Order: sequence, then structure tokens, then C-alpha cells
Amino acid sequence: MDGDALFTIGDLARRTGLTVKTIRFYSDAGIVPPTDRSPSGYRLYDVGALARLDLVRTLRDLGVELAVVRRVLDREVSVSEVAAAHADALEVQIRTLHLRRAVLRAVAERGSTTEEMTLMHRLAKLTDEERERLVAEFIDDTFGRYDANPELVAMMRAAAPVLPEDPAPAQVEAWVELAELTRDPEFRASVRRMAEYQAAERARGDDTGLHHELTETVREEVGRALAAGTAPASVQGAAVLDRLTARYAQTFGRADDAELRRWLLHRLEVAGDPRAERYWHLLATVNGWPVPEGLGPVFGWLGEALLAHPGQ
Repeated sequence: MDGDALFTIGDLARRTGLTVKTIRFYSDAGIVPPTDRSPSGYRLYDVGALARLDLVRTLRDLGVELAVVRRVLDREVSVSEVAAAHADALEVQIRTLHLRRAVLRAVAERGSTTEEMTLMHRLAKLTDEERERLVAEFIDDTFGRYDANPELVAMMRAAAPVLPEDPAPAQVEAWVELAELTRDPEFRASVRRMAEYQAAERARGDDTGLHHELTETVREEVGRALAAGTAPASVQGAAVLDRLTARYAQTFGRADDAELRRWLLHRLEVAGDPRAERYWHLLATVNGWPVPEGLGPVFGWLGEALLAHPGQ
């Protein structure tokens, strides 16, 4: 019976599919020591050694290091503990492979240079925490010294870029562009001007916060004007502008006069950097959120209308 049988290294090789050389290595290393020796000095192994060898092969096939295999066999750690730790390690490796695949696909689609590929790979390998710190540093540098709109700053801090486990090439590209944008000195200076302007407005008593409803009103009114081909300088354009300035006056508690229109035009100029809108579009792409509809044409039309109809 097998329970009483002893096997040579050749027998073990035939039963396990391992090579004689591999089994001899495990035997020499003391991982699967021989049970006995034949009269002529050949190593012999019992059923327990065969089972031990099967476990070694299984763990090694799963990528478990030999030193860890030895600890399992010596009962220093359990198989379940090793399995859990190894599964965690594999998760990291799988995520890394997914990122590499996404980077390579993005490089192939863009026809990137070697330098661009290196940058994409380096930035894509950042952890979620590192990505969050990069954006947090950008916000601290641009808004940190000013008492700007707290709702906007809180929204920016909450909207951290998080690449999914298996990102699409477009998400990797968006993250790389976003990272480059946050490090652009000119963009940082532009955002600081926005923060400084907001702080000055708050010092003058503006605590109205964000204005999502007002923005939607502008989007709808100007959107209809754009769809109808209404020129900003036309009589019809003036009527659209009148409705909008009335809404701005109501929201901010100001008189609907020429001063309001000058103030609004300056406000649009300060916030008119298209890179600010690009920032939110890239962030949405990275995180897999719906990309917001661009407001550039809308506020461009409104600015032209304000220049054409400065009021009395």
C-alpha cells in the first residue's frame, strides 16, 4: 500500500510532474527531506514527503517565495495567511499591469515620444494618495493664501482624481494632462487671480457662495440665443442680456445698472481662462464622471453682449 511505500526521486518525479533536478534541489534545501535511504545510498521518500512536495509545487506555482513556503511547511504560518497575503500582493501586480497596458495603448494611439511615454508611465504609477496630494498642493498654492469662496475650495478638495483599477487609455491621458496642468506656472497664476478676486468680493460682503441656478439660467438663455443665431450686439441680443443682468442683480443684491454690467464683464474676464474649465473636464474623465458641457461659448457670447450694450 502507498501508506507504507517508499519512493525514489524518480518515482516522485513521475507522480508529481516535477523534474528530478527540482526535487533534488528541494531535498538538498531541507524543504522535502528524504525519509530514508536505500542500501545503496539512494534517497527514499514516504507518502508524507509526497504530500509535502505537492504543497510546495502548488505554492510555487502560485508565485509564493521559497522562504515563505518553508515557513508554511514548518507551520510558522498557515496556508490561509499566506494565501491572503499573496492575494493582496497579486492585486497590486494586477493593478500595475493594467496601468502599463493603458499607458502603452495611449502611447500607441497618440504616437508619443519616448519622453512622453516615460512621463505617462511615471505619473500613471502614482497611488491614489499621491495623486490626491499633487492636487491638494496645487489648491494650497493657488487658494491657500486667500479667503476665497469656501464652497468652491471645498468642492475642489473633495474632487480628487482616482484612476480606476483598469483605466482606459483616455483616462491615463487625461490624468497626465491634468497633472501637467496643475504644475503649469501660468495656470497657477491665473487661478491665484481668481482666488484673489473672490477674496476681494467676499471682503466687500459677497457671501452668496456658488451659483449653480444662475449658471444654468445663463446656459439656457444664451444657449437659445446661440441656437437661434442671435448676435450679441443685436437688438434681440440686448433683450437676452437685459433678462440676464436682472437675474444677476437679484442674485447679488445689486442695482441693475451700467456699474453692474462693468462688474459682470470684469468677473467674466477674471474667470475666463479656458484652462479652468479644462481642469474640470479632465478630472471628470479620470474619475469616469459625465463630462460637463462646456460654458466657453456661453460666457463668450455674454461677454460680447456686455461690451456691445454697456448700459446707461
